Amino acid sequence: MAKWWQERVVYQIYPRSFQDTNGDGIGDIPGIIAHLDDLKDLGVGILWLSPVYPSPNADYGYDISDYCAINPEFGTMEDMERLIAEAGKRDIKIIMDLVINHTSDEHPWFIRSRDKQSPYRDYYIWRPGKNGKPPNNWMSFFGGSTWEYDEKSGEYYLHLFSKKQPDLNWRNPKVMEEIQNVMRFWLDKGIAGFRCDVINLLYKTSLENGRIRLAMALPGSEHYVSQEGTHEILRTLRREVLDHYDCFTVGETVFVTTEDAKLLCGSDRRELDMVFFFEHMETDAFAKWIRRKFNPARFARVISRWQNALEWNANYLENHDQPRSVSRFGDDSRYHAESAKMLGTLLLTLRGTPFIYQGQEIGMTNFDYTGIDQVRDVASLNIYNLAKRLHIPEPLRWKIIKPTSRDNARTPMQWDSSPNSGFTTGRPWIDVNGNYRTINVASQMKDPNSIRNWYKKLITLRNTDKTLIYGDFKALEITRRVFVYRRELEGRSVTVLLNFSDKPQNAHYSGHLIVSSYGRQSYKGVLEPYEAVLLENGANGE
Repeated sequence: MAKWWQERVVYQIYPRSFQDTNGDGIGDIPGIIAHLDDLKDLGVGILWLSPVYPSPNADYGYDISDYCAINPEFGTMEDMERLIAEAGKRDIKIIMDLVINHTSDEHPWFIRSRDKQSPYRDYYIWRPGKNGKPPNNWMSFFGGSTWEYDEKSGEYYLHLFSKKQPDLNWRNPKVMEEIQNVMRFWLDKGIAGFRCDVINLLYKTSLENGRIRLAMALPGSEHYVSQEGTHEILRTLRREVLDHYDCFTVGETVFVTTEDAKLLCGSDRRELDMVFFFEHMETDAFAKWIRRKFNPARFARVISRWQNALEWNANYLENHDQPRSVSRFGDDSRYHAESAKMLGTLLLTLRGTPFIYQGQEIGMTNFDYTGIDQVRDVASLNIYNLAKRLHIPEPLRWKIIKPTSRDNARTPMQWDSSPNSGFTTGRPWIDVNGNYRTINVASQMKDPNSIRNWYKKLITLRNTDKTLIYGDFKALEITRRVFVYRRELEGRSVTVLLNFSDKPQNAHYSGHLIVSSYGRQSYKGVLEPYEAVLLENGANGE
């Protein structure tokens, strides 16, 4: 049976960078409310908010110090309740980030756990060292050891990410009880679900040393990635909480294959509804911080395999952790508008729920920063400092960080050409991209051929065409320049032709044109640079 979250488009908001209304340089919840009509006009039906909870901001909100409150930087609980209500009036649902692998080290649970006699001690994973060294050789996602020594406790605690983000101990039933209460708290306020942060890392089966491998997996990951204990946790949360509400979950999942994903989100498994996987985001990288040339054929093959492997996909090209797609997979200078529209067409015609990241709909690009002093991302700073300790020259360190930093996606939303892009009247918490004068919402709202209006047309098309929602997916042609696929449902088909290159390409498909990024009324068999074409009832042939 069809689910409401399959028929809506999701728009992710990174609140800190969306819209500031009080001049402190930090986006806030009233700023989101102020743009609900813009989002409704675009056609989105779900808003995903990155964390708005109290946080010391060691990882800008993903280190939570109170799960059931609002960070004063963003507003009040009354603001949050008003956002839920005002969005509801516009038939827009809200989902929130659920960060339950770890908390902040300033969460009251952790502060109390530093006392060995405290009932909160077992909320986290504490261990004595071995011969003056950490308990094992596990490596953090943010660089360095996963263990931090605490003088007060005389022991080490585990953190898969920043040392300011201690991992919760999911072997403790009290942790399960606490998190269930958190979920009910927000669902009772009217939110419609959760995006679950690094959700397949919850259960640590063993704390033995990890294997040292050349593959992308970190030492120790074999002991905590997609363990059976995590599956049991997800089934319990579904049974005890989620099944009692009309809601959905999408999980961010690390180091997963299609087979792993089926176990996490197969409908018969009763765990998650969808998963975000990373394989397509790794096709232009040997590892997170080591890039290789983008190969459209490699990218398209990965997307096609996942399209056919899962019952339902969570489709995305950008988020708060990834560089901007037009800078990464397109040409953000000579063919900025064309490649942004082409990538938008890909996103909105795949099978699954599309997730648009703020600014993607106007083709926002990677930052134009010139040095590490402008970067705020803790992961980028950690890797930069690690490279410095390894005596890697500064120009090379910056070359590593610039195209990969998470701050590429975190520059303020570009609303108009006024100072600071209309984001704030104060000093923004992070520098605005200088191209806001030409790339902004206001100018694109007025231009019928803009990237934003192309997104709006595509969202309208998807919202009104069941073939683009539920149709089967079949790849027809994949080359280093062209990606062609067909969506088909009950005898009706839509064929999508995408040119990923800066040269015209012949494509051997014909049919009646519905939409073209160039507005033509008939298809001539040649795709212009970065063009996207949709054909109705297209037939394979010369």
